[in-house]
Amino acid sequence: MTKTITFNELRRVKDALPSGSMTKIAEELGLEKETVRNYFGGHNYKDGKSVGVHIEPGPDGGLVMLDDTHILDIARRILDEEKS
Repeated sequence: MTKTITFNELRRVKDALPSGSMTKIAEELGLEKETVRNYFGGHNYKDGKSVGVHIEPGPDGGLVMLDDTHILDIARRILDEEKS
């Protein structure tokens, strides 16, 4: 499923995640940890891969078009678990 959000919103989700979440998400999806970091705006393509994130310049950090929301969905689930 594709989704469009602002870059700043995506970074807020990343910044709110508890320590170890990148590893947890990567393990759950069978990805490298750096690939998950790249999803949230990182640029380490030596150890990680691109994951269908397209950034368009604009207000609030620009728009991010996500080709796949699995990483974002898991991140939000982790945040929901933290709240309860």
